[in-house]
Amino acid sequence: MNNRIAELRHTRRISQAELADAVGVTRQTIISLENGRYNASLLLAHKIARYFERTIEDVFLFEEEDDP
Repeated sequence: MNNRIAELRHTRRISQAELADAVGVTRQTIISLENGRYNASLLLAHKIARYFERTIEDVFLFEEEDDP
């Protein structure tokens, strides 16, 4: 799942560590989210969206997969 976390972070001029502290995760989790190696739980997605004062859909870009 793609997301706009890095873009939103840069706009606010905050570090990965600052965002991680604000939403209660590790910096490594933020790195993994930004690199697309980890998908946020609904709770974490909500916390991140709320932190940036956005909707979940504004932060996380859901793309439907084609059926096999």
